[in-house]
Amino acid sequence: MTDEARVDTYIAAQADFARPILTHVRALVHAAHPDVTEAIKWGFPHFLYKTKNLASMAAFKSHAAVNLWYSDAAKPREGMGHLGKLTSLADLPCDDELRTLLTKALALIDAGAKPPRKTDRCPREPLPVPPALTAAIAANPAAATIWSSFPAGKIRDYCEWIIEAKTAPTRDKRIAQAVEWIAQGKSRNWKYEKR
Repeated sequence: MTDEARVDTYIAAQADFARPILTHVRALVHAAHPDVTEAIKWGFPHFLYKTKNLASMAAFKSHAAVNLWYSDAAKPREGMGHLGKLTSLADLPCDDELRTLLTKALALIDAGAKPPRKTDRCPREPLPVPPALTAAIAANPAAATIWSSFPAGKIRDYCEWIIEAKTAPTRDKRIAQAVEWIAQGKSRNWKYEKR
């Protein structure tokens, strides 16, 4: 099945209120530039330009959402996406406004820009490193060297995994596995990373 057919199937399977919203947004995106392609990513339609995510849309039980990957507009508090919870075509901004947002996004992609990052995110507090993990890493010089260069997110992933162990034998097994992976420079979820 082609990506376009998968998007057709996605739209057809949505609630009556959502289909006109998704169809309208899809038409506007394609009108913005003839080279925009479609794909299903993370289970919902995405529009790609030069292999970059330009926009995405999704439908939920009682609302739809549109995300503009290259928009610096603040997202509303409610709902996924930049346009808030959409329950009808009337909830969408006017077509000219959407075209303007898409045109700006296309220009940013052409210029090689990266999507704006969410900056209002509060940094997470670091987790305490379990003493048993600290001791095991200290006993392995290769692991200790790599551990000291890991960013906070990788350290947190390992700490969460070990802290979540429900029994001491499980914790000890995870610590041994962690030290082995760390010595190899691997993150906690290395199996799922793209190579």
